[in-house]
Amino acid sequence: MFHLSEFIFLGGFIVFIAAILVLDMLVIDKKAHEVSIREAGTWTAVWITLALAFSAFLWFKGDMVHGISSFADLKAVASAYAPHLKLDPSDFEASLQQYRHYMTISYISGYLIEKTLSVDNLFVMMMIFTAFGVGKNEYQHVLNWGILGAIVLRFVFIFLGAAIISRFDWVLLVFGGVLMYSGVKMFLDRNKKEEMDVQKNPIVRLLSKTGRIHTQFEGDRFFVRKAGRLLFTPLFVTVLVIEFSDLIFAFDSIPAVFSVSLDPYVVFFSNIFAILGLRAMFFLLAAIADRFRYLKTGVCVLLLFIGAKMLIHEWVEIDAVTSLCIILAVLVASIGASLLPQRKKA
Repeated sequence: MFHLSEFIFLGGFIVFIAAILVLDMLVIDKKAHEVSIREAGTWTAVWITLALAFSAFLWFKGDMVHGISSFADLKAVASAYAPHLKLDPSDFEASLQQYRHYMTISYISGYLIEKTLSVDNLFVMMMIFTAFGVGKNEYQHVLNWGILGAIVLRFVFIFLGAAIISRFDWVLLVFGGVLMYSGVKMFLDRNKKEEMDVQKNPIVRLLSKTGRIHTQFEGDRFFVRKAGRLLFTPLFVTVLVIEFSDLIFAFDSIPAVFSVSLDPYVVFFSNIFAILGLRAMFFLLAAIADRFRYLKTGVCVLLLFIGAKMLIHEWVEIDAVTSLCIILAVLVASIGASLLPQRKKA
């Protein structure tokens, strides 16, 4: 059950995010250009700082999200999203602080999960850009609209998923099974060279039937009018294909974040801050992707852990702090192993 205070906070958060996106798209990146490693690194740091600043807000004022003003409010929220917490009715402030800290740790865990799983999606984006022959100057333009679409999809998927989970607990077992399957499949396919046949893509085939695909790029334009007909440029088709790939990716990433929190607001906040930094992360990863050869293996291990956690949650409760430590350990191990010098083949 949603309360007015939650809608007000969510509305304010969406307005804040929309303002950032408008500033980013219309002012900061108004002129198309190829993003350097230095610029990508700077913006990655900016987005990470914003994400950490929001975690600090949750640590001290997280109760504002749900408008908690009494122990009865706190108990109702905790019963819905964190029933394992042991709250003390005689000490409202300590219980409130306990829930704030739980929200913060869950948010950070969700943020790290989304960031890590996004790595595989970024590789797919690189493949799409190459397959469609998009110029590097236009990467920003496409990614901006791709991120905007991803935010809308996340909003729908997360709150729809939360509503389903609240009614049917067994859905978590389905999510766990899907994540375990994805982890095994990704591990088995980790060394396969992925290629994309543009003509066989379902989005391209669907649009081709309309006869409205323009064969040439027209700068950063998505549409062009020829002989009185409105045609889709290859850049617009690229955006749609990226949105479609993100839709598929969401079937793994969103259930994964639900493994650390059932609070749809925490899941949404962690997803959005992770997505906002994707564009900068894309340019950074594109330059140094070859150096992180074990990162995909780390993603596989993370999916297996999250899937197993969801499958056994009825019998074994892995608390938020332990989950965060395991996630960090997997990330550090995969990045550390990638940075080790490779043995030369005989």
